[in-house]
Amino acid sequence: MFLTRILLKKVKAKDIMVQMESLVSGHTFNIIRPRLAEKLELIRFDPYIQKESVYKEKKKIRSM
Repeated sequence: MFLTRILLKKVKAKDIMVQMESLVSGHTFNIIRPRLAEKLELIRFDPYIQKESVYKEKKKIRSM
Protein backbone atom coordinates (compact mmCIF):
# COMPACT_ATOMS: atom_id res chain seq x y z
CA MET A 1 0.00 0.00 0.00
CA PHE A 2 1.30 3.42 -0.91
CA LEU A 3 1.76 6.08 1.75
CA THR A 4 0.24 8.80 -0.44
CA ARG A 5 -3.15 7.07 -0.50
CA ILE A 6 -3.31 7.20 3.29
CA LEU A 7 -2.26 10.86 3.50
CA LEU A 8 -4.57 12.16 0.76
CA LYS A 9 -7.95 11.31 2.26
CA LYS A 10 -10.84 13.45 1.07
CA VAL A 11 -11.78 16.06 3.67
CA LYS A 12 -15.47 16.76 4.34
CA ALA A 13 -16.66 20.33 3.99
CA LYS A 14 -17.43 22.30 7.17
CA ASP A 15 -20.31 24.26 5.63
CA ILE A 16 -23.13 23.50 3.21
CA MET A 17 -25.42 25.72 1.16
CA VAL A 18 -29.13 25.00 1.64
CA GLN A 19 -32.30 26.29 0.05
CA MET A 20 -34.82 27.93 2.40
CA GLU A 21 -38.51 28.06 1.46
CA SER A 22 -41.30 30.21 2.91
CA LEU A 23 -44.19 28.22 4.34
CA VAL A 24 -46.66 30.95 3.35
CA SER A 25 -45.80 31.95 -0.22
CA GLY A 26 -43.14 29.51 -1.46
CA HIS A 27 -40.47 32.22 -1.85
CA THR A 28 -36.96 30.69 -1.72
CA PHE A 29 -33.41 31.85 -1.04
CA ASN A 30 -30.05 30.18 -0.35
CA ILE A 31 -28.06 30.36 2.89
CA ILE A 32 -24.86 28.75 4.21
CA ARG A 33 -24.94 26.78 7.47
CA PRO A 34 -22.51 24.46 9.32
CA ARG A 35 -22.72 20.87 8.09
CA LEU A 36 -23.13 19.36 11.56
CA ALA A 37 -25.83 21.80 12.72
CA GLU A 38 -29.52 20.93 12.81
CA LYS A 39 -31.86 21.94 9.99
CA LEU A 40 -32.61 25.65 9.91
CA GLU A 41 -35.95 27.25 10.64
CA LEU A 42 -36.08 31.05 10.83
CA ILE A 43 -38.29 34.10 10.54
CA ARG A 44 -37.44 36.47 7.71
CA PHE A 45 -39.12 39.14 5.57
CA ASP A 46 -41.06 37.64 2.64
CA PRO A 47 -41.20 40.03 -0.36
CA TYR A 48 -44.21 38.27 -1.91
CA ILE A 49 -46.58 39.02 0.98
CA GLN A 50 -44.70 42.07 2.36
CA LYS A 51 -44.61 40.57 5.89
CA GLU A 52 -42.37 38.37 8.00
CA SER A 53 -42.76 34.65 7.41
CA VAL A 54 -41.35 31.34 8.67
CA TYR A 55 -38.74 29.74 6.41
CA LYS A 56 -37.76 26.07 6.60
CA GLU A 57 -34.81 24.30 5.06
CA LYS A 58 -35.94 22.56 1.88
CA LYS A 59 -32.85 20.85 0.44
CA LYS A 60 -29.07 20.85 0.27
CA ILE A 61 -27.62 22.73 -2.73
CA ARG A 62 -23.85 22.09 -2.42
CA SER A 63 -20.91 21.73 -0.05
CA MET A 64 -18.72 24.75 0.59
